[in-house]
Amino acid sequence: MKIKSVEIRTIALPLVRPFRTSFGTQNDRELLLIKITMHDGVEGWAECVAMSEPLYSPEFTAGCQDVMERFLLPNLFAYGDIRAEDVAGTLRPFLGHQMAKAALESAILDAQLKLEGISFGSYLGSSRDLIDCGVSVGIAPSIESLVEEVSDYINQGYRRIKLKIEPGWDIEPVSVIRGMWPTIPLQVDANQAYTRNDTELLKKLDAYDLLLIEQPLDEHDIVGHALLAAKVSTPICLDESITSYESARDALALKATTVINIKPGRVGGYLESLKIHDLCVEHNIPVWCGGMLETGIGRAANVALASLPGFTLPGDTSASSRFFKRDITTPFIMEDGQLRVPHGPGIGVEIDHEFIEEITSARKLIPAK
Repeated sequence: MKIKSVEIRTIALPLVRPFRTSFGTQNDRELLLIKITMHDGVEGWAECVAMSEPLYSPEFTAGCQDVMERFLLPNLFAYGDIRAEDVAGTLRPFLGHQMAKAALESAILDAQLKLEGISFGSYLGSSRDLIDCGVSVGIAPSIESLVEEVSDYINQGYRRIKLKIEPGWDIEPVSVIRGMWPTIPLQVDANQAYTRNDTELLKKLDAYDLLLIEQPLDEHDIVGHALLAAKVSTPICLDESITSYESARDALALKATTVINIKPGRVGGYLESLKIHDLCVEHNIPVWCGGMLETGIGRAANVALASLPGFTLPGDTSASSRFFKRDITTPFIMEDGQLRVPHGPGIGVEIDHEFIEEITSARKLIPAK
């Protein structure tokens, strides 16, 4: 396949409610949409999951567009006939920028699979048609607000609750939610908000029968996570620390984690995600699919990934309505706490072109030379 052109759009979708984590509050989701058109006319769509500011990761939307335009796309154009399997190796000389690379690889893969009549799930190795839905609950303004929000999600049928925590908002909210719902699968996510000095505090979470504690320490403190894992009984899960197959391999070797959250954008794409999945299956390590407030485009691919056999824990693969009143694709609707894996070619969902036009704030068409 030869690339004819690449369109990069900036869009913004308002969230149904503010989403607060230890690194800030989001009221809307700004992101880059990528459309790659091949010479045979087939189109591939993807989204770049980087945020507006470099808070969750070093990448941010404007920076991702810049590196795509200046370095990544000229390299892909020069490659000529290209398949998704070629992208990572072709772009390896450019260090980092996993989210930008993942978006381009995903768009090429979508076009490739549409041309071949194959779904994302089939290509990746899907083992089921339905996946369990989990939901991520931000830091609430009060315990009462938290209880109201969690109650709503449980009534909707979500099969796992994840609470965002930070110093000062940890033991009490966890205690209240566990006390009200003693059997619901429950986990917490700190987004790096704690330090090695907080070990005794984090040990108190052992009393609440949690599935895991996600990324309690700085993403670079792998040894600190290993030391913490040896002192708490709740499994430690790494998120921000896992940026590649190699980082996952090394974290497992150091016993810094016994659960891994795979986010395709963070690790450089779905093919790298597949490698990490296979590594974890080999070592009997459970994995789950994390979320980055994706639209239906990214959600479709994530749902396909989450249907692989190693994804034994519910992920952040929630319904479209969790974040958006209107999605940019056919909406994902829960059925008894589960989402159906798309079976159409490529990502397998219909794009709402009219709505995308309404919410586009910037657009650039880059022809291949």
